[in-house]
Amino acid sequence: MILPPFQLHRPRSVEEALMIAGDCAGDFDFLGGGTDLLPNYKNRLNARGHVISLSRVADLSTPFRRLPGGGFALGAMARLRDIEADEGVRRNLPGILEAISQIATPLVRQSATLGGNLLLETRCYYFNQGYDWRASKGFCMKAEGDVCLVVPQKEICYAIYAGDAAPLLMALGATYTLVGFDGPREMAAADFYHPDGIRKSDLRKGEILTEVKIPAEAAVSASGYAKLRLRDSFDFPDMGVGASLRLEGARIEDLRVAVTAVSMTPLLFPEVTEPFRGLALTGELIEAVADGIQKRCQPVRNVMFPPQYRKSMVGVYTRRLLRRLGGVE
Repeated sequence: MILPPFQLHRPRSVEEALMIAGDCAGDFDFLGGGTDLLPNYKNRLNARGHVISLSRVADLSTPFRRLPGGGFALGAMARLRDIEADEGVRRNLPGILEAISQIATPLVRQSATLGGNLLLETRCYYFNQGYDWRASKGFCMKAEGDVCLVVPQKEICYAIYAGDAAPLLMALGATYTLVGFDGPREMAAADFYHPDGIRKSDLRKGEILTEVKIPAEAAVSASGYAKLRLRDSFDFPDMGVGASLRLEGARIEDLRVAVTAVSMTPLLFPEVTEPFRGLALTGELIEAVADGIQKRCQPVRNVMFPPQYRKSMVGVYTRRLLRRLGGVE
């Protein structure tokens, strides 16, 4: 497959990147590692006339740093391989390490960035195909068409969010730093994603995700990620569960669980987990949490695995992950 023609820009600062974006009349994409955007361009999926690479903006590439007031920050342009290798991440954020180590392949993680994974294009069986395949089937509303082929209607795209890092960051209470034409702002990861495969996040046109901040409590919480995929060596998740658990003795001080790849956004379930604060972590409690989350997930038929199987695996993977994090037999 051949890339379509576009003009490549390589700014050295966020300010220069924003200046270039302002001159492109909306016809641009920012480029991180390129492992998601460029394959989509090759499939003629919403390619733009200008691509603004952020690879030379050194300020965004720090894999790990401690924040002055406590907590940690990860650069949005940090390569996944650098985050995996960072001793600070290994010592303080083992759940992040577990999630990132399951993204694609080691070769892809040499180029892929944290920000790129958090801003992945939503995915669907009818969208992630070549142009000729899509033309023969009929285009969907996410590219050239005007109707969703998964749930036929013209209002909402049902393509799923399939990033691996976001559910874990939501469970850890992370915030995203966004810089745009109106200056910087911060937003909780849990509030960032929108339930529409096209209007998929709160990222405004021209805004750049520069950094992810994680509270200091993450270092004293047990956290982890479990992923369902067809090929363990490569694939995007067909379902994934991230969780953070902090205990005070045997009792739950904080518990958060997020699920990815079963909806247009990663899903957090405070209404299920909050009532269990202060209670002793037991096998029965874990069963109740897993069952409550499974019941609230309603995947649709837009990836290889059938919806009912993915829904069942939400309960299975949540149960396994919480037992592992809590040391419950």
